[in-house]
Amino acid sequence: MTVLILEDEYPAAERIQRVLHQAAPEANVVAVLDSVASGVAWIQSNLPPDLILADIHLADGLSFELFERAVVRSPVIFTTAYDAYAIRAFKTNSVDYLLKPIKVVELKSALTKLEYWRTPAAPPPPDAAQRLERLLDSFPRPDQPYKSRFLVRSGEQLLPLLAEQIAWFQSRNEVTTLAAVDGRRFVVDYTLEQLESLLNPRQFFRLNRQFVAHLQSVQRLHPYFNGKLKLDLAPNPTDEVVVSREKASVFKQWLEG
Repeated sequence: MTVLILEDEYPAAERIQRVLHQAAPEANVVAVLDSVASGVAWIQSNLPPDLILADIHLADGLSFELFERAVVRSPVIFTTAYDAYAIRAFKTNSVDYLLKPIKVVELKSALTKLEYWRTPAAPPPPDAAQRLERLLDSFPRPDQPYKSRFLVRSGEQLLPLLAEQIAWFQSRNEVTTLAAVDGRRFVVDYTLEQLESLLNPRQFFRLNRQFVAHLQSVQRLHPYFNGKLKLDLAPNPTDEVVVSREKASVFKQWLEG
């Protein structure tokens, strides 16, 4: 089985290759590319691989652009889950979508689905419809412009969390963590910039480059040097939470409603 990998982060690309070789030792990685442009050039110059493993966010844009700029004849497994682009994956050649960091058991399951694709008149995998239904249900509806719930992964399970059950989001080392009000932590596949557009601004505030917090999580404000504010959040994050002097007055107004 020949595999083309599209991933713009070197550590992630290395991990994908390790997991792929554990899940399918016979797999032959023909190329690892980091951009839409290089992917288009490769596809136009080579025979179609048996599979493409593609991160949605590449160095120069979204991997969906690949399907607009080249004829892609290979099935695709996207390595992104639960973000605003995931539904588009089902309109392409997508076999599955996987949450980073990819696990061997999940990749094996996706490769099993690929076998269904190759078998004439095979029925769809039994959980495909349910997963798509849950995915659709997690997105904002036209009459509700902001996300009211998130699907998070806990072990091998998917759990729905209402926005009211979320205390804060933290971005650290390019990984976004969701903290629930009961103290549980979950990794989610959103950037804080994406969350700003998805969350109700009456409930959530972008505190700084690291944190987006729900109103209910803010416990106390402490004057900090140079006009800044230091916050106590619940549950308590391990990192200090500081609001800049420029944002301090806007933040106070937001708290007052």
